[in-house]
Amino acid sequence: MVKIKSIEYFRVLPRWLFVKVCDENDNHGWGESTLEGHTQAVEGCLDALIQRFRGFEADDIEHLWQCAYRLGFYRGGPVLMSALSGIDIALWDLKARRLHVPLHQLLGGAVRDKIRVYAWIGGDRPGDVENAAKARIKQGFNAVKMNATEDVDWLDSPRALETSVERLRVVKALGMDVGLDFHGRLHKPMAKQLAKALEPHAPLFIEEPLLSEHAEGIKQLSKLTTCPIALGERLYSRWDVKRFLEDTSVDILQPDISHCGGISEIRKIAAMAEAYDVALAPHCPLGPIALAACMQVAMCTPNFVIQEMSLGIHYNVEVGQYDICDYIHNRAVWDVKDGYVEGLKGIGLGIEVDEEEVRKVAVNAVAWLPKGFMGPDGSIREW
Repeated sequence: MVKIKSIEYFRVLPRWLFVKVCDENDNHGWGESTLEGHTQAVEGCLDALIQRFRGFEADDIEHLWQCAYRLGFYRGGPVLMSALSGIDIALWDLKARRLHVPLHQLLGGAVRDKIRVYAWIGGDRPGDVENAAKARIKQGFNAVKMNATEDVDWLDSPRALETSVERLRVVKALGMDVGLDFHGRLHKPMAKQLAKALEPHAPLFIEEPLLSEHAEGIKQLSKLTTCPIALGERLYSRWDVKRFLEDTSVDILQPDISHCGGISEIRKIAAMAEAYDVALAPHCPLGPIALAACMQVAMCTPNFVIQEMSLGIHYNVEVGQYDICDYIHNRAVWDVKDGYVEGLKGIGLGIEVDEEEVRKVAVNAVAWLPKGFMGPDGSIREW
């Protein structure tokens, strides 16, 4: 058995936080602890975890996970779980690399050989999303996700929802499947109206139709619509997920592997979901390490259905240079053909991180700040 020698983290553009773990034999693995808009908080948590886990056995991934989660008395939440995620992913990568196997081989082996993916498109007008969707088709995608609405008040004019239906109709006319991200922006009076209006046009799913803290509202909404309901990016463990499964209010779980405790925990969430006939479609508008970890889980998870990719997402484009291909050497692993990416076949996570580039960018990278909306009366609206 070999002990953990070092744990480092790297803040990089556009808004990602990478983690590297090395053991005493100089084996290494990479993880991702990105928590958008809360980088400094996660870095502080990582500092604390690094002090605790330097010298732990690198192979004892579950024991480390249990120690991080249970021995601090206060459990869960986005900051702790994101910090833990990065270390957990890195330890799985390290172990698989040391054994010279793809990571999914340590999780039971492959149940598929390629992975269906979707990309993000922006635009508030039908013509904008049509052009964006055509560009995604040229890249090889046949499914996309877009915002359902702009910012909406607690109770707003029904006119605020009219363009949502038209944008969905326009993109579906191109032959694409379309997920609509409510983003938790809508409150119950508006979410009920929009779900009903969208239903005849058959979105692939509606995501976060209400904020996850409104579990009773989501349960009510699930009984009012046939649109598949997806959520999970703001659920940070199997205990957070449990109520939604018991309520039978969700059709597709979207845990974020960088927020929910890493590979160890997302596998348990997936198994719970399978027992309730709920699909898995991990949330991942993040970096290449998180995406590779999701892909490894997808390869060995029977109820996996589709994977989000941040290729060309507006958060990346705003920074300019950096996207999911820019911190790895084997960029072809993200090539999309007929809506699928080939299963990652390399050892570990299946990507080769460009450590020189990571360290260079980390020197001056600033933390990405959270965004938000204000209504015309000056009050806060959900982002």
